[in-house]
Amino acid sequence: MTPSAITGKSENHSNSFRWTLKSCRPSASCCVAHHLRGPALSSIATPATRWLRYLSWPTHRSLADTHAFLAWSDAEWRKGPAGSYLVFSRKDNGLLGGTGLSFKSPTCAVTGYVLARDAWGQGYATESLLAMVDLARELGVKRLEAICHIDHRASAHVMEKCGFQLEEILRKHTEFPNLSPGQRSDVFSYARCF
Repeated sequence: MTPSAITGKSENHSNSFRWTLKSCRPSASCCVAHHLRGPALSSIATPATRWLRYLSWPTHRSLADTHAFLAWSDAEWRKGPAGSYLVFSRKDNGLLGGTGLSFKSPTCAVTGYVLARDAWGQGYATESLLAMVDLARELGVKRLEAICHIDHRASAHVMEKCGFQLEEILRKHTEFPNLSPGQRSDVFSYARCF
């Protein structure tokens, strides 16, 4: 498996691949810009969408926001052996969401995921997170961390299903700018050790 392109199998581990992950680098800006005009990313990026409340970053409201994200992603790729990935459907090459690894040290990384609303309930979150677990293990990570808002039970369930253990509740830890701008919220802190 190469960190810049990963292909995922369906949840039942058949040979039919459902999605592919592509590294999210500044060279992807034309690809992201293309998808900004399409239904998949517009459903991710719509500022007024209530379901985006659990993102720990503001929604992209302009192409400049997307370029800023790509610059951050490129810095993550320069810092470690992996970074952010875009999740694309192999069926129609539509953008489903994103995932990735951010390295705190060579043996400790943080992961997460975000999916378009129309991709929910189809196993993509679980498959994307398991792909990051596999990649982290392959890259020598010993501890993989993730957090989610304490009210985001679906995300907590995905992490537990992927072998993450709840370690603690971190009080007033993370700002969710689409939920309560300027205020820090409580989060579940999960980890998976190898």
